[in-house]
Amino acid sequence: MINITSIEMYNILKIKLGEKEAKALTEYVESHVEKSFEKEIDRLATKEDLLALRVELKDQKAEIIKWMFIFWIGQVAVTLAIVFFRK
Repeated sequence: MINITSIEMYNILKIKLGEKEAKALTEYVESHVEKSFEKEIDRLATKEDLLALRVELKDQKAEIIKWMFIFWIGQVAVTLAIVFFRK
């Protein structure tokens, strides 16, 4: 991917197209990039968003582990009940 600044693009286009056309094309590209960025800005995650997600996932992980132990204890109780009442 080529990184090029608007000034570099303008200078390259000025040689090929002329000053007026280069300026117009550079302004068009800049405005198009700005509009695209504005459309997509709501999809970007901030550091605060990522931190909130990390905290939420941590809480969910703790909740899942708690319920796993509850179900394991239940399974052990049922298994022991079957073994003792079967005799």
